Amino acid sequence: MITGASSGIGAAAARLFAQEGAAVVLMARRGDRLGELVARIEADGGRAAAAVGDVTRPDDARRAVETAVDRFGGLHCAFNNAGYATLDSPLHETDDDVFARTMDVNAGGVWNCMKQQLPVMLAGGGGSIVNTSSTAGRYATGASVAYVAAKHAVLGITRGAAAEYGQRGIRVNALVVGTTRSEMIDEAVRQMPVLESAFIAPQIQKRMASPVEIAQAALWLCSDRSSFVTGTAMPVDGGISAQAIAGQ
Repeated sequence: MITGASSGIGAAAARLFAQEGAAVVLMARRGDRLGELVARIEADGGRAAAAVGDVTRPDDARRAVETAVDRFGGLHCAFNNAGYATLDSPLHETDDDVFARTMDVNAGGVWNCMKQQLPVMLAGGGGSIVNTSSTAGRYATGASVAYVAAKHAVLGITRGAAAEYGQRGIRVNALVVGTTRSEMIDEAVRQMPVLESAFIAPQIQKRMASPVEIAQAALWLCSDRSSFVTGTAMPVDGGISAQAIAGQ
């Protein structure tokens, strides 16, 4: 199950996981894009199903998990990737509804999906969950306070769940993602071109990641190749975490 699958990292993960032999259930709000992606995966010989929905709605998360069970017999891995961000504004000038939406999608969406995913994985004997956090989940990056708070919360959920379910066969990890050439980032750069250089300035590698580079890390954490890894916040950030640590 992959959320935020209609574009960017989620869409790249959908194609990559399917190429590796996984049957994928794709969740996002834009049904037309999901339909096109499912058709593309199936045309390439893969197995895929769309589950149109919003991760902030528990019933939509439940239906996505039910789609995995009904179509493919269970759920073994989940990549909770859906995210939301707005251009930065000072905390006291940020509308309450922007704060609520940022928390609801980034943190609440992970919570809603995991609540539905975990019982199915427990019943199936185990599984692996990967949640998308950000460098903003480790320190203040210059992103909005709401986004920084939400991505910190994703790491807290990940670590807490890893501790609770580690003895029951379920691994839970997070990706600490750096600036990635996604739809959300492209729109931010379109509105404020100066962000193009600002985003990559703190990194060792002076470029943005491609979505598939993030998807590769998610694939590894979902696979048995990472069988001794749980509760981690794994940087995939072009070296910005190393720079931040060095500067402390």
